[in-house]
This record gives sequence, C-alpha cells and structure tokens, in this order.
Amino acid sequence: MKYGRTFNFSAGPAMMPEPVLEEIKEELLNYRGSGMCVMEMSHRSPEFQQIYDEAVQDLRDLMNIPENYKVLFIQGGATLQFSMIPMNLMKNGKAVYIETGAWSKKAIAEAKKVGEVTVISSKDKNYTYIPNCSDLDIPEDADYVYICENETIHGSTWQKLPNTKGKILVADQSSMFLSKPCKVSDYGLIYAGVQKNVGPAGMVVVIIREDLIRDDLEDLPVYMQYKTHADAGSMYNTPNCWAIYCCGKVFKYLKSIGGLEAINKRNEEKAKVLYDFLDRSEMFGGTVEKDIRSLMNVPFVTASPELDAQVVKATKTAGYDNLKGHKSVGGLRASIYNAMPKEGVEALVDFLKKFEEEHK
Repeated sequence: MKYGRTFNFSAGPAMMPEPVLEEIKEELLNYRGSGMCVMEMSHRSPEFQQIYDEAVQDLRDLMNIPENYKVLFIQGGATLQFSMIPMNLMKNGKAVYIETGAWSKKAIAEAKKVGEVTVISSKDKNYTYIPNCSDLDIPEDADYVYICENETIHGSTWQKLPNTKGKILVADQSSMFLSKPCKVSDYGLIYAGVQKNVGPAGMVVVIIREDLIRDDLEDLPVYMQYKTHADAGSMYNTPNCWAIYCCGKVFKYLKSIGGLEAINKRNEEKAKVLYDFLDRSEMFGGTVEKDIRSLMNVPFVTASPELDAQVVKATKTAGYDNLKGHKSVGGLRASIYNAMPKEGVEALVDFLKKFEEEHK
C-alpha cells in the first residue's frame, strides 16, 4: 500500500479512505487559508460552522434523512447512548431489547437501571443466529424496541428489521453505519459510534425523529437530554470538532463514489471473497449462520485456540494487523469496513490459503 500503510483489520478504530486522509493532510496546518488547523479552531468560528453545516447536509443527502429528523453529534461514543436512550425514551418505563451479541447485552444492562426490559435473546446458541422477530410478544405499553443492527464481536447482522407492531425502533448501527442504503423513516432513532466507518473515536452520530425529543425531563442531567443537543446544534459544549471535520470528509467521499448503493456493492464483493474461502477451507470456518453474516465483521476459527494464536502471530509477521478475535470470544476476526480495499481482503485470503497448505 501507499505510504507503507498496512491492511488494518481492526474492529475500531479502523481504516479510513486514503483520499480522505490525503485531503486532511493537505489541510492539516492551514485549513483553507484560515491560518490554523481545525483542531485549533473555535467551534464558534464561521469556518467551523461551515464545516459542521456541510457535514450535516452531506449526511442528510447520503441517507435521504427526512426533514422531521435531527442529526446530532454527541461526545461519549456509542456507549453513552446505552444510558441516554432509556433515560430519554422510556416514558412508561418499559422497552423490548433483542439480545444478539456483546453490544446489545451491554445496552440491556444499562437499560435495566432505568426501567423494565423484556429481552429476546440468541444467547442460547452463543449468538450465532438472530431470533425470529416477525411476531414479537411486545408489551402494550412498551416505549420502544431496541436492536444492535450489526454485532461487531459476533459478526451477525439483521437482514430484515423486526416487526415492532407500531412501537419505535431504536438501532445501534455503529459497525455498519453508511455501509449500505438505509430507510431512516423505519426507525425512531439511529445511532453510530463513528470510529468504525466514518472517523476517529470519541463521538457518536444520533439521528432522531423530532417528536421523540422530550422537553419534560427537567430532572435529567442536562447533557443527557437529546433536547440539549438539538437546541444547541450539537454545540452545547465544545464538540469534538476534529471528529466532525473528519466525518464530513468521509461523507463527501462517499457521495463522490456514488453513495451508499455504490459502497454496498463494494462491500458485498469483498466480503464474498473472504466468505467463499471460509466455506471451502478445511482449516478455517465462519462462526455464524450464513443468512445473517455481517459484511463488516467476519469472525472465524480453526480447530483449536492454539492454532488460532499461531495464525494471529503469523499474520502480524506478514504485515496484516488486528486479526485476533475479541477477548470475550477468542478465535480470529477480520473487520472489513468501507475503507478496507478489496485488495486487502484478497491478500488476506492468499495468506490464509498458504498457511493452510503449509500446516496440513
């Protein structure tokens, strides 16, 4: 790769598109004649206001976000949303959570501190499938239904959204955000930590329907209220200006290559390269059911933890980084987000083929 860069298969922070990094590099010391780096710039300056406004509009364009939805940039990453969502949306103190992996499990733990949570889970088979949600038993007074649309650790993704029977759908899209077209009006709230597909860590994008932004939460800490961020245009306090700037660059890049339809096609093509190999291999195998495989996170294993570790060591030596599976599940995992080129996946498959031949 250019600049001596490696194929980084990390689950996040992850690779960013090279054209974006090159443009950031050119603007680093003097952003468009301002005499300063964006990291040095006041968030109240006209230069940064333009950066912010363009980022919001470009995201709206990419996702065709309806006018009655707000786009918010909030610090604290996706993890803060585990608490903010129930604090803001639990009017009746009840919600339904679909547990499909480690991140939905964490969200459930926080929601239970706020109200009553009905859990539908695939834990019985180690999250290798997604429960049938075509006819959910949803309490009449439930406030919303929550899903993690792509589980980063366990490598599963929702191919069809649950039937919420009219209840608000809330989705954590952190590890598949902007990887494919999305009908925003199917959701009440979408959120995504940006460090997977669109920028540096430390910030979350929240897309929320305006009628869900409450003004009757006076006892809730001010920063934890969506109204605070909506009313202040995401600038109640000094925002993560650098992350917003980088995300804005990625939004423009995605628009320039044909939008979410184009990036989805790329993602399908490169994921097929890896999954086709895993399906044929006698040494390596995927860990989730084929019909819910993620295009972003591909966990796989060998016959033993010892061999898994041997593979990880060999990949590092060969120049491929961050292929070790999450500590909670072990094995191996290749995260192949938007910015991972198809050439990177092909190079990984060539390496795994060679390793398999040499260790039969």
